[in-house]
Amino acid sequence: FEYIYKYVFIYVHSPHKYNYNMIGRNEQSSAMKDAIKANHSSFIAITGRRRVGKTYLIRQVFEKNICFSMTGIQNATLQTQINHFIQKLKEHHKNKLSVGKIINWQEAFILLKKHLQSLPKKKKQVIFIDELPWLATAKSGFVQLLAHLWNDYLSKENHFILVVCGSATSWIKEKIINDKGGFHNRVNLPLHLEPFTLAETKEFLLSKNIQFTDTGIAEIYMAMGGLPYYLDQIKRGESPTKAIERLCFSKTGILKNEYSNLYKALFSQWENHEAIVKALASKQSGMTRDELIKKSKVSAGGPFTRTIQDLIQSGFVSENIPFGRNKRGVVYRLIDEYTVFYFKFIKGNEKKETAIWQQISNTQAYKIWKGYSFETLCMKHVNEIKTALGIKAVYTETSSYRNIGTKTEQGFQIDLIIDRKDAAINLCECKFYESNFEISKKYAQDIKNRKANFQIATGTKKMLINTFISNENIVQNAHALEVVDSFVHLSELMK
Repeated sequence: FEYIYKYVFIYVHSPHKYNYNMIGRNEQSSAMKDAIKANHSSFIAITGRRRVGKTYLIRQVFEKNICFSMTGIQNATLQTQINHFIQKLKEHHKNKLSVGKIINWQEAFILLKKHLQSLPKKKKQVIFIDELPWLATAKSGFVQLLAHLWNDYLSKENHFILVVCGSATSWIKEKIINDKGGFHNRVNLPLHLEPFTLAETKEFLLSKNIQFTDTGIAEIYMAMGGLPYYLDQIKRGESPTKAIERLCFSKTGILKNEYSNLYKALFSQWENHEAIVKALASKQSGMTRDELIKKSKVSAGGPFTRTIQDLIQSGFVSENIPFGRNKRGVVYRLIDEYTVFYFKFIKGNEKKETAIWQQISNTQAYKIWKGYSFETLCMKHVNEIKTALGIKAVYTETSSYRNIGTKTEQGFQIDLIIDRKDAAINLCECKFYESNFEISKKYAQDIKNRKANFQIATGTKKMLINTFISNENIVQNAHALEVVDSFVHLSELMK
């Protein structure tokens, strides 16, 4: 089990045994392993959105070293949280811990310190506080007392590791990692977990002996993202369409009602967060700040700024500056796959028969959704696209471009722009098709016009390269040879 610190092990249950497979998280688990070897105490704060696997990673790496762990209870009273804390302390204490009624966190932390002082110093002892934001309710004093425990005792020893995590990434960053009070500069190992990439998603599904086509994997990814918890619910033997149908539309599907608690579990002012994501879901190409404030009805100023930053830091929304614009031209886009899918297809169909998905998946609306969602998928895999193009080492900046047009001139849009330091720009077309794509004479002319108009509108002197990214191949005809400068196949994003 020496490798247990290098990987997250995902198990697949079979009638006879558990099979362990190694899926990513190498950088984080290696850093956590180093903390065990260090000759000083470490303070680790782990962030990442709900269902991304933070708790699983922590328990796999630190399983043999955890001397106390507890998870905050959502929307629980102060006394309920304290009672739970004491119960977990009793479970971890080797000798029977007999205590009277504890009514505040100060008394609870005194007992925790006594427990920690009784532990051997020859091995690293891990204190794990999960869903910290749920514990640190207003005026409870929990965060201040935890900071005092670290500053007054844990940091002065060399055999402790304090690990805190929570799905509310912005809260952890503000209150712990970037705190100006008791935790100021105390976290020596901040770690962040992103959802799986396409390559990791494919590896994960193969570890469960699920062999979808690359297009099938992309469809699953576009519906629920690369979240291990969601992906782990897919069963061997079902097609991507059937998996989505069961998970999102059946009475027992875990994603049918996931939205109702997704934002409530993360944010105290969740009404604003839901208002913004609902507004963004109505326009997949994104909105400016003014458009979003008007549509969401979230108050401009502090309320909007705090809410949008929460959503960006937690990975639900992206903040994109269009090519050639400054910060004032930023466009916000909803990039959480499940939330987009929920508003597009699940919402309003909750009470309908499961078979409704068979009808939806054959509609033009579904095909249009796949086109927009594939753009988001490509935006999230720019590094893989750069590798496929052979420009991995070149410094680049990514953006998009939208020209509204005039009464006399037709507008145009570019899905993804890769602006390179080597005096070149890739103008990317992201296309998701059911079969090989054939470029017509008209479409080829549109591509040529777009390239020329972009050069005129932006005044760029860089070489412009038309790059196509697709799940299917492009038919090699005269028009394709004329306008396709480079091509990236979906399979290259999964290597």
